[in-house]
Amino acid sequence: MPDDIYLRTLLANAKNIAILGANDTPGRPVDRVGRYLLGRGYTVWPVHPARRTAWGLTVFPDLASLPGPVDIVDVFRAPQYCPEHAREVLALPWRPKVFWMQSGIASPEARKLLEATGVAVVEDACLMVEHARLLGNAADNKHKVG
Repeated sequence: MPDDIYLRTLLANAKNIAILGANDTPGRPVDRVGRYLLGRGYTVWPVHPARRTAWGLTVFPDLASLPGPVDIVDVFRAPQYCPEHAREVLALPWRPKVFWMQSGIASPEARKLLEATGVAVVEDACLMVEHARLLGNAADNKHKVG
């Protein structure tokens, strides 16, 4: 996992976050994290092949459908799908700074694929928890909501 200095800088400067496996069903971890990120002013791009909306936003079926690059790809998918998503990232004309696998999610294969191209990989860590730990309320309302 990247060190705290790198993560603090990344989170303070990031603007756009894609959430793979987006789902705004109340009580689900992905819903809490999505709402938290929106509340902190990040532009969130929900990604899910079947959903049409989440958090009042248009959902994109895959990363290739996003309207532009993102700083962070936040993954809420089972570990067995992470290598497929890593390959999806590698097929894009842009690279995120970080491929972030949420708590309980790790994939050595995805890490190996992405780190070789300069994409930082975070495994088994909650983006919301790490943001609160590293930035607290300092980043509230800093970013544009999209």
